[in-house]
Amino acid sequence: MAGFIFAYNISGGRPLIYEFTMKDTETLTVGDLLNLESNEVDLAATNDAAMLGPLQGAADPDDNVTGKPGSISGTDSTTKVRAIVNADAVLSDDSDANARLVGDPLDVGGATGAQGVAANSNTDFFILKDSAASENTLVKIANGEHWLNQ
Repeated sequence: MAGFIFAYNISGGRPLIYEFTMKDTETLTVGDLLNLESNEVDLAATNDAAMLGPLQGAADPDDNVTGKPGSISGTDSTTKVRAIVNADAVLSDDSDANARLVGDPLDVGGATGAQGVAANSNTDFFILKDSAASENTLVKIANGEHWLNQ
């Protein structure tokens, strides 16, 4: 499965899930990392400066794409979606097939439904735990890249 999964908060506790309006008419997928621009959200890309956490779903079940579980068909400035917003959230990428070392930087990469960690050029994330190629990669959004941590 591609996309990011909430693993835990460094501070403990549960994920904070907020509702946002979509910025563009597009399809998003549960697990996509979102970015806040002009008070609306879209798919995060490397070097975005106001990243949130992973998309959790549509606020209105009618916005889900029929026959495609986890896909949301959104309309610009209309569709409401929910996302995790904890600045200290640790996210898991279970599609990363590379061994990783704690502290190394990575970027976000991929289109909707296929997002994951990518080779570093902009330091979107930091790895929080060594992992073998067969293990999930655990990351945290880097300071200065998260919406609540500017």
